[in-house]
Amino acid sequence: MPSNKKILIITYYWPPCGGAGVQRWLKFAKYLPEYGWEPIVLTVDPDYAQYPAFDESLKKEINPSLKVHKTKALNYFRLGKAGKPNGKVMAGSNTINNSISNRIARFIRGNFFIPDPRRGWNRYAIKKASELIQEEGIEYIITTSPPHSTQLIGLKLKKIFPSVKWICDLRDPWTDIYYYNKFFSTWPARRYDCNLEKKVLKKSDRIITVGNKLSDLISSKMPEAEEKFSVITNGYDEEDFRSLKKNPPDMLTITYVGSLSEQYPVDTLIESLQQLTEKGNEYQFRFVGECTRGIKRKIKSVVPEHSFYYLSYRCHREALTAMLTSSALVLIIPDHKENRIIITGKLFEYLRTETPILAIGPEDGEAAKIINECGAGKTFNKHDINGIYDFLSSGKINKISYKAPEKYSRKSLTAMLTYEIGRL
Repeated sequence: MPSNKKILIITYYWPPCGGAGVQRWLKFAKYLPEYGWEPIVLTVDPDYAQYPAFDESLKKEINPSLKVHKTKALNYFRLGKAGKPNGKVMAGSNTINNSISNRIARFIRGNFFIPDPRRGWNRYAIKKASELIQEEGIEYIITTSPPHSTQLIGLKLKKIFPSVKWICDLRDPWTDIYYYNKFFSTWPARRYDCNLEKKVLKKSDRIITVGNKLSDLISSKMPEAEEKFSVITNGYDEEDFRSLKKNPPDMLTITYVGSLSEQYPVDTLIESLQQLTEKGNEYQFRFVGECTRGIKRKIKSVVPEHSFYYLSYRCHREALTAMLTSSALVLIIPDHKENRIIITGKLFEYLRTETPILAIGPEDGEAAKIINECGAGKTFNKHDINGIYDFLSSGKINKISYKAPEKYSRKSLTAMLTYEIGRL
């Protein structure tokens, strides 16, 4: 057991950043003190950051006693005019189109900003983290990604402070992420990025991923480090639901929460909705989040105007309320050769609402496995339009009843985290 139970959490995404990525360590920081640990957070100053979304309401979840240190950063998004002060850049493939300017920007991103443009924070973060480790006597650090450039902060700190225990938290694949090829990386660039990934895997003391298949994928790159891997999934916070009530609607209400791009098999959902419309089914479709103009146009072309509700990004509480007032919640997994590893963060909040889940993706994927184990709904492959229509129109969703497993609560997951820390 360490003599000083302080742990430094180094994360780019922190309130007012919104989205699923920020919540994992916001919740761990919330519950770590209940297990005798003092978290200290190091993040980027929002005035210098580039976020995929904003959610000011998440600031309320930060304990006033939590030490949060912020530094400035070089914002390469602004240099390329892809972002602006306090603006947002949508994550991953959601920024992708086929214009010449976008293709050039992606090539520059994939070959000159490795592993990602948010590396402009690193030198400031390394300096501040070094100060904190010495001033606070910190023996444990955690780096969480994406952005994967954050892992290079841990790599440098491990070199400066060899005795510090470094936990690498990987929420997504690195060089296997589903949109990686969209950046036109040349062979030297890809090799350099792969080498950075392997250095992180080799030098870190512990590696945590959010799913078993993701763990298998990443550990296959360095089999000798396999014993360092552990899995701690994302989850739901029971306190977020304390003052909210489930209120199932009388009319069939289908809700999607999150972002969508063309790399998702969204046409499967759209064609299923078209069948509902053409066969005279009364329903509402709600989209809560962000999508491309093309996807929004496709949805509007098949869903009657009075049945389509498009709500751009909402704060966390409003998103939960939308989930709790739905007949079915839609989960879509990106169409990619490695999509079996994907477990979206919102799946666990979907589960907590105990609302039937309609998933579109690999039927043998990890998300499908969790849905099946909980009896929470059904996963359909991207070609099964008739199956999806039947699931929505035949009343099958009304027969689905389940309870959210307590093992996915944020408090239980924090207990798992402290166990992993204690093993070092």
